[in-house]
Amino acid sequence: MQTYVVTIARGFGSGGKEIGVKLSQRLGIPCYEQQILRMASESSGISENLFNLADEKVDRLTKLKGLPFNYVVEPSDKRFVSNNNLFNIQSEIIRKLAGERSFIIIGKCADYVLKDFCNVVSFYIEAPRADCVASIIKKMGVSEEEAHRLITRTDKYRADYYKYYTHGNYWTNPVNYDMTLNSARVGRDRCVDVMENYIKVKFGL
Repeated sequence: MQTYVVTIARGFGSGGKEIGVKLSQRLGIPCYEQQILRMASESSGISENLFNLADEKVDRLTKLKGLPFNYVVEPSDKRFVSNNNLFNIQSEIIRKLAGERSFIIIGKCADYVLKDFCNVVSFYIEAPRADCVASIIKKMGVSEEEAHRLITRTDKYRADYYKYYTHGNYWTNPVNYDMTLNSARVGRDRCVDVMENYIKVKFGL
């Protein structure tokens, strides 16, 4: 059986990560999110904390600005740390994995990073604001006001990050993905069903 990769972009509170984890269990393949940062740290020798600081955020690291976008540090060279370098290092990890195994990846601009791979299917998960707020309140135990603030801030980080590293593309543009799903209308478990069926149709599994 051929290997394949599933990328999932998600609005904060839409349940994208939960859906990704359930899909990984259904398909019997790993689901990566923070694990990519750990792999990138181990490969480069750069602290995982720095990858976490820059994860889906722009301009959170300022140790060295002005490096060309495609400059990639050597794994043994820890002197050059910038957002661009950290993004490029983790992107190389994602591309390497895509040539070796099947997996699901949450975020990380993975649909763009793997745009030249033919074994990739990309999904975007979103839900109405009220549903996202209710989900965040239940999951994090915060007030309604705080849930609104977290959603606004997190989605802005993700949108800015995606636009920057994809050279102007918009994170919520449906043409970036094979399919966009409203998790509130479909239901999170049924999102898994729809995605699994689409993957099987696309790859003839």
